[in-house]
Amino acid sequence: MNVNVAPNADVSQALDEAKANFAKANPNSGALFQKALPTMPGGNTRSGVYFDPYPLMFRRGEGARLWDEDGHSYVDFLGEATAGIYGHSHPVIRAAIDDRLALGWNLSGVTSLEAVQAQLIIDRFPSIERVRFVNSGTEANMFNIQLARVITGRPAVMGFQGCYHGGFLTFAAQSNPINVPYETVVATYNDIDGTAAMIDANAERIACLILEPMIGGGGCIPASVEFLAMLRERTKKHGIVLIFDEVMTSRLSPGGLQQKHGIIPDLTSLGKYIGGGFSAGAFGGKAEFLDRFDPRRGDALPHSGTYNNNVFTLSAGIAGLSKVYTKEAAVTLNAHGDALRNRLNAVCEKAGVALQFTGIGSMMAPHAMRGPITSPQDAARGNAKVRELMFFDLVAHGIFIMPKRDLIALSLPLTDKDFDTLVAGVEEFVSARKSLLQ
Repeated sequence: MNVNVAPNADVSQALDEAKANFAKANPNSGALFQKALPTMPGGNTRSGVYFDPYPLMFRRGEGARLWDEDGHSYVDFLGEATAGIYGHSHPVIRAAIDDRLALGWNLSGVTSLEAVQAQLIIDRFPSIERVRFVNSGTEANMFNIQLARVITGRPAVMGFQGCYHGGFLTFAAQSNPINVPYETVVATYNDIDGTAAMIDANAERIACLILEPMIGGGGCIPASVEFLAMLRERTKKHGIVLIFDEVMTSRLSPGGLQQKHGIIPDLTSLGKYIGGGFSAGAFGGKAEFLDRFDPRRGDALPHSGTYNNNVFTLSAGIAGLSKVYTKEAAVTLNAHGDALRNRLNAVCEKAGVALQFTGIGSMMAPHAMRGPITSPQDAARGNAKVRELMFFDLVAHGIFIMPKRDLIALSLPLTDKDFDTLVAGVEEFVSARKSLLQ
């Protein structure tokens, strides 16, 4: 990474220079982006991975490495926003897919794979007695919310300011025009007293309360155990369905954060890595709730979806959970993550800069600020331009993390040498940009 800036350079100027250097170094990605513009709005079909001036166009991946269309190699520290826990082309996952190819696909009915994957999930997550499959975490959250509304006969969904639960449910500062038009009650994450009072005041109309036990893509901000315990007590008291969105956080222990903290929700939403790298989602919880979808019942709730039981997703997911991301592997990977986050924070503390990394285990995120971060409102006070600048400097160093939000999610193929590479990249960023990190 070659970073040359004047000691008192303005962050906006430094960011403009970094973007110009990026464009100069990645002409093929730029040309492919221009080619895509006439057919897709913004030249892409996934807003979360777009960044200005244009996104890198990746050609292939292997292990924990990515190669772009300009031939550059990167250590992949994004891990497909937690979905890519197995890395790229894991041999065990590949073998499961090869075996499935020989048997055909689109089989027009039920297969034994569904029950095998269901049992693997039930064995891991304490809240799940029954489970049904969907195609994404977004769908999982929507089905859990609708189920809660049916069970309780109440209209409102309670969530937390700045939190994301899929493309159709964001509790943002400004209203999201494509949100499902639920009646909502919105509180502040980790605010124990304020949230408890809001639950008590609105209990008669709240069907469910949904939260990530650690905010994932919004900055890896953990919920305190005390906060989660209060939510469990208050929702149980008022007959409100407690939903843990563990689409991301389920990877943070063998049984997700619900197991790690010993706080068990009524319903859980899963997604991301449970499909072995293929599109996947699942929703599950108490048998008495999920059995409302039993088609043998006269009052069964409908649940359709052509690819809910996609044989490639199920085959890869079964191989992943049973042979690769075992309970023991989950413990090891998250211990690596805690150690790496401590090293990164030590770099920042030694340099005395306004930069820190929050998270739990194998998920973390940088924040260009000092002081405690307990909510998205806290995180919003960080310097977003400095964080964006770090993304471009790390790309120049051969490291890929999530653009904009700068999520870091570890994958199993990463090595100690890769961890050293990330620490060295952050050290170089801190040294070169120290005047901007005050």
